[in-house]
Amino acid sequence: MARQQFRFVYRLRVRWAEVDRQGIVFNAHYLTYFDVGITEYYRALGFPYPDGLAQHGTDLYVRKAEVEYHASAQYDDEVNICVRVERLGRSSFDFRAEIYRADQLLVSGKVVYVNADPVARKSAPLPDFLRKAIKAFEHTAPVELNSAPA
Repeated sequence: MARQQFRFVYRLRVRWAEVDRQGIVFNAHYLTYFDVGITEYYRALGFPYPDGLAQHGTDLYVRKAEVEYHASAQYDDEVNICVRVERLGRSSFDFRAEIYRADQLLVSGKVVYVNADPVARKSAPLPDFLRKAIKAFEHTAPVELNSAPA
């Protein structure tokens, strides 16, 4: 995906505790970086997680995560976590995340979230307020699927 398709970018500096014996970021930390970027994306939408969604009676759960490694970040690198919603379904949506050091793509991936009733912890339709906020925020419109599985 072209980096220009990401409206939201969050900058993070790699910390000492995140590198492994090889001197590079330990692979599992990239999912944490995705999570940090997604959390800040919600804040940019005006719904800081978790309270910004809980006040509307909804919550989100990760259903699936995919990570593809292209190159490694090292201690003290500044990386840019680029996040966008690329698909909106009935009750779920997909985040596309890419992590760059300058213009070099390091990691790419996808995180699928399912909207749920926080009490029942069961899938529920994606609320209109969140759907509208995402569509208004993105400058590349997400693909909308009305019958996407939860």
